[in-house]
Amino acid sequence: MENKKVVLAFSGGLDTSFCVKHLKEDKGLEVHSVIVNTGGFSEEELQGIERRAYALGVKEHTTLDETENYYQSCIKYLIFGNVLKNNTYPLSVSAERITQAMAIAKQAKAKGAAYVAHGSTGAGNDQVRFDMIFHIMIPDVQILTPIRDMKLSREEEIEYLKKHGVEMDFQKAQYSINKGIWGTSVGGKETLTSHLPLPEEAYPTQVTKEQPERVTLQFEKGELVGLNGETFESPVKAIQALQEMAAPFGIGRDIHVGDTIIGIKGRVGFEAAAPMVIIKAHHALEKHVLTKWQLYWKEQLASWYGNWLHEGQFVDPTMRNIESFMQETQQNVTGKVHVLLAPYRFQVEGIESEYDLMSSKFGSYGEMNKGWSGDDVKGFSKIFGNQAMMYHKINGTEF
Repeated sequence: MENKKVVLAFSGGLDTSFCVKHLKEDKGLEVHSVIVNTGGFSEEELQGIERRAYALGVKEHTTLDETENYYQSCIKYLIFGNVLKNNTYPLSVSAERITQAMAIAKQAKAKGAAYVAHGSTGAGNDQVRFDMIFHIMIPDVQILTPIRDMKLSREEEIEYLKKHGVEMDFQKAQYSINKGIWGTSVGGKETLTSHLPLPEEAYPTQVTKEQPERVTLQFEKGELVGLNGETFESPVKAIQALQEMAAPFGIGRDIHVGDTIIGIKGRVGFEAAAPMVIIKAHHALEKHVLTKWQLYWKEQLASWYGNWLHEGQFVDPTMRNIESFMQETQQNVTGKVHVLLAPYRFQVEGIESEYDLMSSKFGSYGEMNKGWSGDDVKGFSKIFGNQAMMYHKINGTEF
């Protein structure tokens, strides 16, 4: 018998709802919908999406919770590398999409599906991320992308669904929201311009806290394990707790401008309270416990790692090599980081660590030295600049 199974990446929105009906009614395929939770859905939302999938006529719907795997395979290394795309964006959506694509590919393989489908359009990064992961992981499974291939407008999708008796809220939300454990992206008419900011109401988390609070983050080997003396069963729980604490201050809001995989500039708003506080706190701790060359090389590799991840190249073996390096650098990244939270801002106030290289045993910057003499510094300074001195003397440089 002909294999007519298709595994569809399903969110329950307009595009993927259209895909269900089109793949079933027009293509005659057996649709198995899958939603991959990476920390952005409540149990009630997931149940609602499941009901919608069955109402549309899927053969089977599956919910995959990949939040813990998302942290262990990806977020952990974004923290180790203090990764901020263009010094701004914590890769909230781009990192998440790779985890989701890999989970869907595994599901398609487990189901023995002949097809895998997603609802991406032809205008963004996600189409490349999904397609590339599918090509690498399940090369013998055919990829179907109805929205992209048929170049459908929103109005055409709505008309088609109404024709097939589908009842749902077709009112387009003013802002497109994508929520996950590592941040929430916000897109709207303002982000299609180069100059307009997002208004206050566009952000999903409104500012409800006005009085500053202090929080102490506890790191063990680079991972967040505790807050204010409370230890959590996993870093995922610690991240979620910090998000609840910091997000009502309006912390972590910004607009990212970057280069898309397909070569155009893109602009997106986001809120990522916990990711921004964690990355800055972690970096502050590292500056105290790592040597300058550990910090230097980690910064170079982490920047490349973040860019390659953003472009969907997570399964490139080079990524595992860099992860090994970053993991090794975290052996002494243990201690407490004290942070002040306030409306629309936060401040890293200081750290405590038994591995702090800013030890008074060896001297205090600008004050007293205990590990060397003045004559040691005189000789060192002469040798350290010796080659530059010879170059300029031989070449007759005028200053």
